[in-house]
Amino acid sequence: MNDSPGWAVPGPSPSDGERPGAPDGRDGGEGAQPQPPAGGPKWSAEQPPPGEWSSPGAPQAPQPPQPPQVPQVPQPGAGTGWGGYGGPQGGQYGHPGGTGQWGKPPAAKPGVIPLRPLDLGEILDGAVATMRSHWRSVLPITLVVATVVQVISVLVQKYTLSDLPVASDPETSLRDVVDALGNTMLVLVANGFIQLIGTIVATAMLTMIFSRAVLGHGSTIGEAWREARPRLPRLLGLTLLLALGGVAVVLVLILPGIALGSIGVGLLGGFAAVPLVIWLGIKFSLASPSLMLEKSGVVTALRRSSKLVQGSWWRIFGITALTGLITAFVSAIIIWPLTALGLVVGLSDAGPNALENGTAATGWAALVLSAIGAIIAQTITMPIQSGVTVLLYVDQRIRREALDLELARAAGLENYGSDPAAPPTGG
Repeated sequence: MNDSPGWAVPGPSPSDGERPGAPDGRDGGEGAQPQPPAGGPKWSAEQPPPGEWSSPGAPQAPQPPQPPQVPQVPQPGAGTGWGGYGGPQGGQYGHPGGTGQWGKPPAAKPGVIPLRPLDLGEILDGAVATMRSHWRSVLPITLVVATVVQVISVLVQKYTLSDLPVASDPETSLRDVVDALGNTMLVLVANGFIQLIGTIVATAMLTMIFSRAVLGHGSTIGEAWREARPRLPRLLGLTLLLALGGVAVVLVLILPGIALGSIGVGLLGGFAAVPLVIWLGIKFSLASPSLMLEKSGVVTALRRSSKLVQGSWWRIFGITALTGLITAFVSAIIIWPLTALGLVVGLSDAGPNALENGTAATGWAALVLSAIGAIIAQTITMPIQSGVTVLLYVDQRIRREALDLELARAAGLENYGSDPAAPPTGG
């Protein structure tokens, strides 16, 4: 398969000099030889009728009658030339010899994406289209997970963070602050682990839903859970391994600064760790769908991701970063107004000193409104992020391993890929 962006046009495109009816590529333009007299050699039967491909002002020689031409039936989706309209699909652009929009051949689309290498717009559109067409399965999963996680987070912030001693309190000793911070860290780690479990469960189930949506198949919540449940322990191990690996990289690079007692060396190591962690994160970003859909082990999934990303690191990084920016912007415009409203309500209830003593941020109004905003934001953005990852995995396998042929067979399309001129038929 072609590993570069786009989709190769099947077969060579005929040039102007190779069109049926053009003798030796000469069109009667400047430098063309004069036509032979009537008594000279016979014209080839391939010559065009009078009035086509003739020199300006050249005398027209009598020509024998032409054999009847068999009209050519345009293929579905064929273009009408550069910038031409009026094809069978109406308004599609193509080049001479090409089929489909901008020279791409017509690809089967049994589900949310066409079965060919995808561009950025098609990947994002596929993720959103799955949310829209399979919302009965997608949204309940993310809504339940986000609600459970945020309820636990609200309880932790209310009954743990509110117990932290305020530094401005003169009666607070250093030992009290250290003990309170230690207990808070333990609670926050436990809360983070619960959030991690919820995210893994949602990611696993969404991966199954998106994989079936590529084939045009629906999936219920029960079906997604039954397919994802056996893979959850390995997915948890993969996620923890990647997290621990990132932490280990950072520690290794800042340890020299700590050992030497040099802040500059430590900062230099920290700055060097950031691009390295990003590089490793993108390199292994396709390990999760590989583990879930290929039913492989953790190490095998890491190898598969490294192989699929090789040569396309910058492309995958750009799509992943853009998706992160879009989801962050959507989350911000949902969460920030509700959080600000919660702080205003907290100030009105607790008085003007609420910001100084920290009670405004840990009041019920601020916590609940902020949690509602986070639930709405995660319900919307979590499927987009999971969908883009799954579709990137599918796209890379189409480019590298001709996965589109297997997907077409799985979708029940007969004769797909055997004859580029023949459209696939439903099986």
